[in-house]
Amino acid sequence: MTTQVTFKGNAIDLQGTEMRVGQKAPNFELLNSKLEAVTLNNYSGKTVFLNVVPSLDTPVCQIQSRNFYQKLNGKSNVEFITISVDLPFAQARFCGAENMEATTLSDHRNLSFGEAYGLILPNLRLLTRAVIIIDAQGKIAYSEIVPEVTNEPNYDAALNALEQALSAGASA
Repeated sequence: MTTQVTFKGNAIDLQGTEMRVGQKAPNFELLNSKLEAVTLNNYSGKTVFLNVVPSLDTPVCQIQSRNFYQKLNGKSNVEFITISVDLPFAQARFCGAENMEATTLSDHRNLSFGEAYGLILPNLRLLTRAVIIIDAQGKIAYSEIVPEVTNEPNYDAALNALEQALSAGASA
């Protein structure tokens, strides 16, 4: 079954492998701001909050990234990562302008993250808007693919799911 979203009201079938809550999180290879390869394995044993946006050069993506960063900054038990297909230089420029010391990773090279998680907007060669939480055991604990790409995610649902994932990890 293909996941479908809308972009400004126009239906788009996402490309890639559909993910499900409870499954082992697929690995990926992304680029950091130093153009070094980073994989999910770099965060093994940690709770990972993936803030997925089409482009940090757009207002809604900036709002989403800023909101989650403000809520998660200082949580030492969570790896907060923003992923887009923006070049690492553009991601770094955004973080610098916003005074955000956040991890940003770029999927511009080969869309391996987008393919592994089923988040590619094929004709646009962008990632759709999504929030994914991976628990400390490496399983997808939460996933929201925002139905309309130009809308913001459900912040409260994502943050509540994060607290549940952290609580489950603490009792494991």
